[in-house]
Amino acid sequence: MCLCFRKCDVVNRGVSGYNTRWAKLILPRLITRSTSAESTVAVTIFFGANDSALKDLNPKQHVPLEEYSANLKSMIQYLKSVGITEDRIILITPPPLQELAWEKECLAKGDKLNRHNATTGEYAQACVQVARDCGTDVLDLWTLMQKDEDFSSYLSDGLHLSTKGNSFLAAQLWSRLEKKLSALPSLLPYWRDVDHTNPEASLV
Repeated sequence: MCLCFRKCDVVNRGVSGYNTRWAKLILPRLITRSTSAESTVAVTIFFGANDSALKDLNPKQHVPLEEYSANLKSMIQYLKSVGITEDRIILITPPPLQELAWEKECLAKGDKLNRHNATTGEYAQACVQVARDCGTDVLDLWTLMQKDEDFSSYLSDGLHLSTKGNSFLAAQLWSRLEKKLSALPSLLPYWRDVDHTNPEASLV
């Protein structure tokens, strides 16, 4: 994503293990009212893999489907309230679950399989519907990854993205960001354009 360089900063606020119930509460601390909305190119919201955990086997992370949708809408509404418009918000669905691989991880910890791909798919569909209802963009990772018959290579352990999976996500996301970024001015000149005899003139 070299086009980001000299044009904008990428701020990562991903928190391992969190669900939308918790994310909704901390969002105002991550993006405050004092944040310059005008300079925000895009905000991604990427939740669902933990929310879709089975209630009986993982009650701590599980969030009911209807609440998941409501939490996504709440986060979108908050972003709008601080000046970040719908066209700059991108929802990302949870990726698919490779049950056999994730079951091995669970069994190794003495647990039962605590997620199902079909259930994750319901949350992915809900995420897509929220995007339609709220007018935001959406990246349906759950569907896109399963176009590859062997999508397991996108996952490191059946649940979390592998290096290949992260590259796939980045490429899909980039196609949605490239147009937004191409219109931005460069904040710093290309090195060949710097006046080496008087760098202050080019850089200060």
